[in-house]
Amino acid sequence: MPALTPDNREKLIDALGDAQRIGMLGDRPLDEVVEHSLGFVAALPPQCLTLVDLGSGGGDPGLVIAMACPNLQITLVDRRAKRTDLLVRLVGRLGIRDRVEVLEADVEDLPGRFPGRHWDVVTSRGFGPPDYTARLGSPLLVPGGHMLVSEPPDSNGSRWASVPDLELQGIVAGVSVLIRR
Repeated sequence: MPALTPDNREKLIDALGDAQRIGMLGDRPLDEVVEHSLGFVAALPPQCLTLVDLGSGGGDPGLVIAMACPNLQITLVDRRAKRTDLLVRLVGRLGIRDRVEVLEADVEDLPGRFPGRHWDVVTSRGFGPPDYTARLGSPLLVPGGHMLVSEPPDSNGSRWASVPDLELQGIVAGVSVLIRR
């Protein structure tokens, strides 16, 4: 399983610290932010090659996944220019420009902007309620692709029971693993 080297962890803490200082990550300790994001890494299917992170904000979990999984091609999406400007700078500083793209876009516009483009995995942390997240994220997935969504503490994933197009496979490290039907 991919993991963070101590050097990459240090670089991430430094980069995420910038996002936190300007109010894009809340006030949780950065080690906790990284550990939470590593739950997404643990939930990744082994065959995935591409990933899109919805509402990437200050880089949690997208930047952590990128640093832990050097074989993935990752797209970070946020509709706010202030956030994407920061993400572009952090991607450059972390030396991952060759495999991480940053898009300033509303997620609803992605299918129209990139017709026919699909990803193996869609990630979401605090993007929206299940119906909204599924409605916008599911069309971005390849058939059989995985959606990984951060769960509230003590969740059993039942909030996904009535969501069309996605089937809950389980919860790994606080992350619901859903498969597009």
